[in-house]
Amino acid sequence: MFKTLTLGLLLMLSSSLSHAEKLTVGITLQPYYSYVKAVVGDLVEVLPLVDEGFNPHNYQPQANDLRRLNIMDVIVINGIGHDDFALKVIKAANRDDLIIIKANKDVPLLPAMGQSVGSGVVNPHTFVGVSTTIQKVYTIANEMAKIDPDNAKQYRANARQYALKFRKMKHQAMLALSDINTAGMKVATTHNAYGYILQEFGVEVSAVIEPAHGVEPSASQLQETIEKIRASGIDVLFYELNMPNRYVDTIEKETGIKLYRFSHMTHGAYEADKVEVEMRNNLNTLVEAMKFTAQQKGGA
Repeated sequence: MFKTLTLGLLLMLSSSLSHAEKLTVGITLQPYYSYVKAVVGDLVEVLPLVDEGFNPHNYQPQANDLRRLNIMDVIVINGIGHDDFALKVIKAANRDDLIIIKANKDVPLLPAMGQSVGSGVVNPHTFVGVSTTIQKVYTIANEMAKIDPDNAKQYRANARQYALKFRKMKHQAMLALSDINTAGMKVATTHNAYGYILQEFGVEVSAVIEPAHGVEPSASQLQETIEKIRASGIDVLFYELNMPNRYVDTIEKETGIKLYRFSHMTHGAYEADKVEVEMRNNLNTLVEAMKFTAQQKGGA
């Protein structure tokens, strides 16, 4: 009798401990830390695959990445570019039990732009858009609900609450532009990153300057861009907040084009409110740029 009770208690204790253990969900890029934390709160441990401060465009996998991956139950990936380094680590880990959430699986994707882009390549920067951010958060919540059904209701409620913040941001930006005419606004960008947010406001990207992210154009490429800006009547140039853009000063001097800076959202620390803060700043910048253009064209 004593042995039976002891065994039963041990089994109950084991079950309780097992239930109390949190899932560990990995992420590959800074925006996904914000997304996953918004969805799971404190119900799950969120673990970045790579230490902050890295450049995803030239990062090479390290031994520590593999060690981190080996304690993850789930990993959320961009999966369409920008975190290719993570796919190498996942392949090297050879873990059939690792659950991979492809955050962009339900997102309508734009084609990539730029001088070095081949045909059929998609724009991987969905984290810079408002609607694409909302869709990815819902996808993460739905996938986490399948993995952890006990907390499914909370995950979906958290996702709805987070999405509401972004819908309100976009609505406020739209209201700020409601009385101005921005038809025909033409913009250039230093990088193929801002198409998703710009398309939501009816702004078409007329030129992408960098041959590839972080690669400055050659003298001939820069001259070609300057001539294109002059010829096509481009109104503003958006460039990246956290990257050196020395050639941008040359473009400004030679063309008189107005410059605005967008956050790329993949620099700095992993922070729960990172996307919310930087998206709001980007929207404020976009509203400012569109108002400036309307004034220049007499549509304010």
